[in-house]
Amino acid sequence: MPEGDTIRKTAASLHRALAGRRLIAFTTTGGAFGPARRRPEPGTVVERVEARGKHVLMRFGDGTVLHTHLGMHGSWHLYRPGERWLRGPTRVRAVVEVTDATAVCFAAAVVEVLSDLEVERHPGIAGLGPDLAADGPDLDEAVARARRVPAASPVASVLLDQRVAAGIGNVYKSEVLFARRVDPFASVGSFDDDAIRGLLEAASSMLRANAVRRGPRTTSREGLAVYGRTGRPCPRCRTPVRSIVHGHERRRTYWCPACQSPGTPRTAS
Repeated sequence: MPEGDTIRKTAASLHRALAGRRLIAFTTTGGAFGPARRRPEPGTVVERVEARGKHVLMRFGDGTVLHTHLGMHGSWHLYRPGERWLRGPTRVRAVVEVTDATAVCFAAAVVEVLSDLEVERHPGIAGLGPDLAADGPDLDEAVARARRVPAASPVASVLLDQRVAAGIGNVYKSEVLFARRVDPFASVGSFDDDAIRGLLEAASSMLRANAVRRGPRTTSREGLAVYGRTGRPCPRCRTPVRSIVHGHERRRTYWCPACQSPGTPRTAS
C-alpha cells in the first residue's frame, strides 16, 4: 500500500499538472458518487490537489471533491494528450482530462465524488490523526491519541493506526521501530510519552525526507534497514532479520531480534 510520502508525491504531481486548468472531461467507474450525486462538469476549474494521510483530495471550483484512497494496488498516472496508457481500461477508476494532461486513477480501493462538507464528515478522513508527512505535524495530539488506544496494543499496530497519526504504513512501521531499537510487540502502555513522541518524530522525519526525495525510498545508509530483508544480516549487529504477519490488520513486521529485544529501554533515548 502506498504510504504517506508516496501519496504526497502523487498529490504534488497531480497539482502541478491540473491545478488552475479547466476540465475537458471527467469520468469515474464503479459507483463512485457520494451522497451529493454530483460530478464536476466540463469547464470547471481544478482548484488544487492535496494529500491527507494516505488519501488524495482533488478539489474543484464547483465545491465537489474527488476522493481517492489507493489501497494495496491503486495508482495515479499522468499522460500527455494521445499518449498510450500503461494499464488496461478495465483497471480505470477515474479520468480527469484538462487541455494538456490526462490524469488516470487505476485500481484504487476508494473513488468517490463528495462535497466539501461530506469530506469533513467522512468516516475515513475526519478521524485521521496528524499527517506525519506534512510540515509541522501536531505530535502532542498524536501522542494524546496513542494514549487513547488500549494499553495492551502492540506498538507496531499502534503506528499503523491512522487515527493516531496518518501516513505510516508497513515500511515505515518496521523501519522506525528498528531505528529506535524498539521491540515491535511491546505494549504501547509500557512506553512513556517521550518514547512515543520519539517514534512519531522519527516517522515524520523519514516520511518528509522521502516525500521530496527522487528515486527509491531511503531510511538508512543501506536504503531500507530491515523491511523486506528477512534472513539477511542486521546492518547493526549482523543477526538475521526476522519477520512475521500479526495483529488484526494482518501486516508483516520486520525486526532484528537482537537489537530490538524485549529488554530494549522504552524511553526517548
